[in-house]
Amino acid sequence: MSARLSPDKFADRRYNFAVSASEIIKELPKLSEAERRAVREGLLEIANQDADVALCNQTALDGALMLDRMHDEDARRQSG
Repeated sequence: MSARLSPDKFADRRYNFAVSASEIIKELPKLSEAERRAVREGLLEIANQDADVALCNQTALDGALMLDRMHDEDARRQSG
């Protein structure tokens, strides 16, 4: 993760891993934009460890880039 977040710790410096997904989701709005970006990046890193997810993400990116090129070409044709 490019932006590191400080994990919550107990007074004796142990990490608190007993947090449910719903509790995490409930806390997300309290984070700054930079903190939410870091969380997204971390989740993407984890997801991309799965080859199928990585392939799906790459396919979506390729499709978006193709649409961008098509839009640019269409704009050039209309202006020329």
